[in-house]
Amino acid sequence: MFIFERNYIIHQNSKENYKKLSFGIFLLFFIHEILNSIYFRFYQVSKSFMRTGKQKIILAVKILFVLFAIMIIAFYIFRDAVLQQTIAKVSHEMEVDYNSTFSIKKASFDGLSGLNLTEIILVPKNADTLFKIQKLKTSVNLWKLITGDLQLGTLEMQNGFVQLVKKGKSGNYDAFLKKDNQTEIRDEKRNYAQFAYRIISKALNLVPTDMILDNLSFRLDDNGKKATINFQKLRLVNKQLETSIKVQTNTISQRWKIKGFADPRNKKVDIRFVNIDTGAIQMPYLDERFNLKSSFDSIRLNIQNIDKDGDELHIDGFIAIANLKINHPKIASKDVLLKSAKFDYRFLLGSDFISIDSSSTVQLNKIKFHPYLAYENEKDTIYKLKVTIPKMKAQDFITSLPDGLFTHFQGMEATGTFDYKLDFAFNQNKTNQLVFDSKLKKENLKITKYGEANLNKLNGEFVYRALIKNVLQRPVLVGSANPNYTPLDQISPYLRKSVLTTEDPSFFSHRGFISEAFKQSIVKNIRTKKFSRGASTISMQLVKNAFLSREKTVSRKLEEILLVYILENNRIVSKERMLEVYFNIIEWGPNVYGIGEASQFYFQKTPLELSLNECLYLARIIPSPKKFMYQFNDQGMLKDFAVKQESFLTNIMFRRGLLTPEDTIYKSLPILISGPAKSFIKFKVQDSTLIKVDSLSIEEEFDL
Repeated sequence: MFIFERNYIIHQNSKENYKKLSFGIFLLFFIHEILNSIYFRFYQVSKSFMRTGKQKIILAVKILFVLFAIMIIAFYIFRDAVLQQTIAKVSHEMEVDYNSTFSIKKASFDGLSGLNLTEIILVPKNADTLFKIQKLKTSVNLWKLITGDLQLGTLEMQNGFVQLVKKGKSGNYDAFLKKDNQTEIRDEKRNYAQFAYRIISKALNLVPTDMILDNLSFRLDDNGKKATINFQKLRLVNKQLETSIKVQTNTISQRWKIKGFADPRNKKVDIRFVNIDTGAIQMPYLDERFNLKSSFDSIRLNIQNIDKDGDELHIDGFIAIANLKINHPKIASKDVLLKSAKFDYRFLLGSDFISIDSSSTVQLNKIKFHPYLAYENEKDTIYKLKVTIPKMKAQDFITSLPDGLFTHFQGMEATGTFDYKLDFAFNQNKTNQLVFDSKLKKENLKITKYGEANLNKLNGEFVYRALIKNVLQRPVLVGSANPNYTPLDQISPYLRKSVLTTEDPSFFSHRGFISEAFKQSIVKNIRTKKFSRGASTISMQLVKNAFLSREKTVSRKLEEILLVYILENNRIVSKERMLEVYFNIIEWGPNVYGIGEASQFYFQKTPLELSLNECLYLARIIPSPKKFMYQFNDQGMLKDFAVKQESFLTNIMFRRGLLTPEDTIYKSLPILISGPAKSFIKFKVQDSTLIKVDSLSIEEEFDL
């Protein structure tokens, strides 16, 4: 529409345009003559030996001044035509490259550096309007513009919106996210410091020194998940920022305020984000889109310095948050509350690295540590992480743990101090050179009172109840009063050797964790880009079963690691007792807990009577005990994959000296399931139909 209007105006005012063109030709001729005169004069001066150096400098300045004045005059005369041509060019590019219509109803200059625009609209074809601004008034730094940079001086905007709308799998912003297939792939490495400094400088240049925004909205509609952030008022005057914001979603309605200090030219910021209404600030959209509920009382952002020193870019400042609350099923089953957190950061960027310097400090309540993170690609692609916790009181550490993340530690008390260091490095091109070094140095560290997880209970009788999908299972007494309870010396040596081989070969020598297994787990998970391998020890399985739930959350894993460390490094329970409890509580089938029940369920034997083949079978099904029936064919015999697993396990035990040839005399005998477990296996009968003794299907019984 705008292009048509512009063409109409040109045709109606052809005489006026002709006059302007004639005047332009005359002006260019005039400038040409002046430049020739200046050149001739300069040539004469250079030939004159009577001129002093000072006179030459004065003359050069005069020449530059004349040239600058001519440029200003030319720009002033032709500025409107240049503006219209620029708008037409942008409109054409939007239509050709992004299949969108861009229009400005009215555009004009105000003085030498001011610009007024009305009704700026961008609409993708067959989609919702991307943005619309009713009125925009701005000024630019003319000298910066001449040198090639766009730097806004002032900005006023009224009555507008930017909206992102997604319907199904398509959005009104899709055209602007497409990659340019014609973009050349460059072999040279990107200089991170130069690239980041250039982007930051250009971005800050677009932030005006004085700004007034009224009634501007950011709208989001993701298939009915809606959020609107309306800047009812925003003022940046004399480097002081103040805003009034209204937030509306399907679930929340709040008013926010951002206030503080902002100096874009000197690259400094100190602003605070607070709630005008009572209560915490709730983050919009995340709850509906990602099932993540989050809130906080206030956030403070400070940027003290952005400076490029040689080949390095330094960014210094801090960010602080008060009463951060997060709720997500993958994090914890309860709200996680962090009362106080602060990150004093120092980012360093070079030509071939990006890092958070070790002089940075993270504070979580009373816990302080220094992180070092780096990405390097000078020769190989290397990821580095170092964490240092200076010497601190153990009790301060316990009381500073976020509420809801370590529920089993609430009420725990300790004496003594400790410090900790972690060193991790991963070379993407040399995965076998993984570095993982974790060191904790303690002084007089002692647990004086346990919280919900009382590790001492493992030394006596207790009732164990598995928690599956937040449902408590039947109680199992761990003690001699339970007829199925089996002391360690009453369990077949074959079973002890088989389970230790499959689950934790170095159980009696490690302190809860196997460093090498943990390293290999990290390598495989990075290679596959998912959590495909764990490094769980028997100690970790025991703690998980006896004290924690089976939920796969960050909270449960962190609690597991800390509890295992306390259990193993304070000699609370002997290794033999730990293994005995483990054998008597782990799940070995549907509603089957402990080896006493398992040996009867499968073979109608006591644990001491189990054969080698039977022990190998029981050891192999520990990871998925409820799916044991799928190891058998319709003849009741082990399937080929199960036989191969058994042979592999036997060979490992031979190599480690855990078995002798005499142990395998009866190895060729088949496994015979004679207990209640037999009713879960499908057998083939003569009429080629499948029958099942149990009245319930496998899927109904075990939710498979």
